[in-house]
Amino acid sequence: MELRRPPDAQHAVAALGNGSLALAGGTDLVPLLRDGIVRADTLVHLADAVPRGIDGTRIGAGTTLAELEVDPQVPAALREACAQAASPQLRSMGTIGGNLRQATRCWYWRLRFPCWLHGGEVCHAKAGQHREHAIFGNERCASAHPSDPAAALLALGARVRTDRRELSVAELYRLPTDESRDVVVLAPDELVLELDVPLPDASVYLKAMDRKKWAFPLVGVAAARFGDRVAFGLAGVAPIPWAVDSADDLDRATPLPGTAYKVQIARALIARAFSAL
Repeated sequence: MELRRPPDAQHAVAALGNGSLALAGGTDLVPLLRDGIVRADTLVHLADAVPRGIDGTRIGAGTTLAELEVDPQVPAALREACAQAASPQLRSMGTIGGNLRQATRCWYWRLRFPCWLHGGEVCHAKAGQHREHAIFGNERCASAHPSDPAAALLALGARVRTDRRELSVAELYRLPTDESRDVVVLAPDELVLELDVPLPDASVYLKAMDRKKWAFPLVGVAAARFGDRVAFGLAGVAPIPWAVDSADDLDRATPLPGTAYKVQIARALIARAFSAL
């Protein structure tokens, strides 16, 4: 395997594709490579290729979660989501750009079952063990998106700038289809360079998990208030970060037998988040 260290985004984009993968903090990609879930002939290290740091509402994609959780310029929901993600060691390595692109924690996918997300015909979680899986968007794949910061950025109405376009975090994600099993709309050689995160009047991130610390969300709820409008972003409930307008939207959830408890957790967290705002 070859490791390249391009000096800027232009050279990084040119090095991607044809069996190469982008490497930022590596907290998700390296275990996937180790376990043979993904393969690459070349790793393109992005340390010098993407911006890092916080300048008002602008956040470089190479900024670590540890940096975000302590910066007072960052809205509370994003700070709290970063502070509750993984362990201190992983937060000091993991970047916000990489976090937005992290892979599902579905154990069938991670154990390399020939599941629908791997290109197969069946979602094994539906008939198997699925207590950590989705309650929305699970018609074909019941995996649950694990990113806490992505839910916060969704509620905050953040925008993403890549090397070729700008789009909202809501537009960054899509439910997987027969044509594309990926949950992001980016091309294989497209780099996230920067985020623009609006400043709300108030925001919060609440999280239910199996352990008090350092666990993926069973349900995460981010809430942001802009004037009279409140937006919610949910983690751990769909194959992608999921937006709802209120707890009433939970009436449209499609939980599996083992995930019905998540609806009640989400309803309670939405109520608490709304009160906190």
